[in-house]
Amino acid sequence: MNPSLPEISRRDMLALGALGLAAGVPGLARAAAPAGQLTWGVHVSLAPTWFDPAEASGIITPFMLFYALHDGMVKPMPGKTLAPSLAESVTAAPDGLTYDLVLRDGIKFHNGDPLTADDVRFSFERYRGTAHELMKARIGAVETPDARHVRFKLKEPWPDFLTFYSTNTGAGWIVPRKYLEKVGDDGFKKAPVGAGPYKFVSFNPGVELVLEAFEGYWRKPPSVKRLVLRVIPDEATRLAALKRGEVDIAYSIRGELADELRQTPGLTLKPAVVQGVFCLYFPDQWDSKSPWHDQRVRQAASLAIDRKGTNEALTLGYSLVTGNAIVPDHYDFFWQPPPAAAEYDPEKAKKLLAEAGHPNGFDAGDYNCDASYSNIGEAVLDNLQAVGIRAKLRPVERAAFVKGFIEKKYKNIIQAGPGAFGNAATRIEAHLVKGGVFSYGSYPEIDELYRQQAVELDQKKREAILHKIQQIMVERAIYAPIWQLAFINGVGSRVGESGFGQIPRFPYTAPYEDITLKAG
Repeated sequence: MNPSLPEISRRDMLALGALGLAAGVPGLARAAAPAGQLTWGVHVSLAPTWFDPAEASGIITPFMLFYALHDGMVKPMPGKTLAPSLAESVTAAPDGLTYDLVLRDGIKFHNGDPLTADDVRFSFERYRGTAHELMKARIGAVETPDARHVRFKLKEPWPDFLTFYSTNTGAGWIVPRKYLEKVGDDGFKKAPVGAGPYKFVSFNPGVELVLEAFEGYWRKPPSVKRLVLRVIPDEATRLAALKRGEVDIAYSIRGELADELRQTPGLTLKPAVVQGVFCLYFPDQWDSKSPWHDQRVRQAASLAIDRKGTNEALTLGYSLVTGNAIVPDHYDFFWQPPPAAAEYDPEKAKKLLAEAGHPNGFDAGDYNCDASYSNIGEAVLDNLQAVGIRAKLRPVERAAFVKGFIEKKYKNIIQAGPGAFGNAATRIEAHLVKGGVFSYGSYPEIDELYRQQAVELDQKKREAILHKIQQIMVERAIYAPIWQLAFINGVGSRVGESGFGQIPRFPYTAPYEDITLKAG
């Protein structure tokens, strides 16, 4: 490491180095063999595309599975924004143009194949998910001087290289080249092989995913022998399964059901404010014929949302209302908007609509949302209709919803929930900048400011630029913020360590190898 590195990169390097001494290495005393089974009640239908890091879509959900099946070169871990995982060391050159990563010795995939630098390069070159064009435009070469050494050569300094490589995408999550070339992409989705703490056993679409402990995992063997992720889309059914002991952990229990969970003996409520920031997006705002083209209409929609009341009703008041529509509060370069950004004033909303030529409101078409969060949509729709913005709820199962969002198929209103790892810059790239995976349009001023910050190595100057972009986003009401979600979950009496909250702002249970059953 070199002291002349930019502050953000230097901090990341120090985090890697500090944990490298304590993260664990093969050959240390081994824990007892894993035993028992834990079962999850999962709130969304699991999609095979989430088994493959190459197809990471810019949402957080696939990482629910990545943390079990796969492993990254570096990744968020307890107490660390970036911790060394498959890479035992990461070194950045003083000029910021070269990153050298050294693999741990003796790492193997689930099928016994050794994990080498060739697999690392293959995984990067094969990556085709979110931000792949951005990364490949900025990285000039990937070299493998030997079986444990990978060198990334950048075309110009890029302070966010590690963030994009390791957390905002799946490019740094490693898959086995020989196995993949043998079975192909479709075969890999049917029987994925990774280097994570759990091995694939079986998958019944729409029903359940079964995983088994990989006792050769480098960090430590998992404590629990078998994991079952059971798909239970209905919230009441998930809670009933938890109460009967059919599942041990239930994701996403809200409203009155969450209150019931909290009062049930033997069950534990686990609320966690996460990095998912819910908001309304107006994809037609660049169409001069659309009502959403008028900034006053977008502002009216924001003023119509009763965030406090909905928060108390659905997430027991645990969700965090910041007024920032896409960047969570703990990310680097987060900008805190003034209170007016999350103001609730339906009379002011009606006045703005009248000024914009809609004194009686207007028909706003579809309100597109992820079906697992349709209850948020129902509450916001009621708020919008109260001021005259009449829309129809259109819930779509998560994988299909994200696909439609990425393919720019939606119009009218989109209830978005940006939840990917990263920082303010990565969120802006995906949701505000021209060509962003979830961006239906852009504003030239924001595009130019984004270009400036991407190569700015002075931390304070970069922060000022990123704050300015977020300020413009708020002032122009490009999005209407809802809240930073409190993901409310339930844990049964058999669970020792659930894994909730171990990785800051991560919504799911992780690291899986740390999860335990209670003795006896």
